Amino acid sequence: MRDLGAGFRYLLKGQKWVGRHGRQYGFGLLPGLITLVLYAGALVALALWGSGLIDWATPFADDWADPWAGLFRALLTAVLFALALLLCVLTFTAMTLLVGQPFYESLSERVDRDVSPDGTAPESDLPLWRELWISARDSLRIVARAAVWAVLLFALGFVPVAGQTVVPVIGLFVTGFFLTEELTAVALQRRGVEVRERLALLRSRKTLVWGFGTPLALAFLVPFVAVFLMPGAVVGATLMARDLTGEDTEDGDGAAKRQEDVNAP
Repeated sequence: MRDLGAGFRYLLKGQKWVGRHGRQYGFGLLPGLITLVLYAGALVALALWGSGLIDWATPFADDWADPWAGLFRALLTAVLFALALLLCVLTFTAMTLLVGQPFYESLSERVDRDVSPDGTAPESDLPLWRELWISARDSLRIVARAAVWAVLLFALGFVPVAGQTVVPVIGLFVTGFFLTEELTAVALQRRGVEVRERLALLRSRKTLVWGFGTPLALAFLVPFVAVFLMPGAVVGATLMARDLTGEDTEDGDGAAKRQEDVNAP
């Protein structure tokens, strides 16, 4: 239970950090806004042409008597849109991190320097194109895993009673785990931790991960909230990554403290 509370505190610390660094917060908003526009466009297109796609995919229903063909296709259209919406929630962070790799890399590195006792941050020796390739590759792996869970949970949602009570709760915890993996990847990738090692590391501290990711997943269900919480979530995930790798972290604004020490007589 201690880890559960610690995870939530990392989430709050991340939001507090960006609150004290307004310029970094504005910088970190850009990738989320870009991804939001792309996802909104895709959902609008699906809403406009989804029924036509279903009609094309179900020619066997053309000869069905009214109103069964219309009801069947309307149900499939609703299922398709709901599944697309669920996938958007599960993959929004991964896509935002992919779009904003240079933005969040810089933000995460700034946080590391700020809270590190010696004012340094782990740096990747890889060129930018290589980092982007690794990020894209790992994001696709995580998205594939998330998609499998999304389909499974969506199917279980039709189970009477449990589908409307237990399954949504499980879905929040699963989403929270994947959100945390995607967010901590920014800091852990810079430390040379591969995706399999990251997953093993997070599974070893599941309650810490759930304490951080589950409230965030719940907040992300509210439209547009993800965009505004994302910079702070990256900061909080960086602080958590330091915990997972056993690195010392200063409380408060480390950079400000060091500057005060320098200026002190």
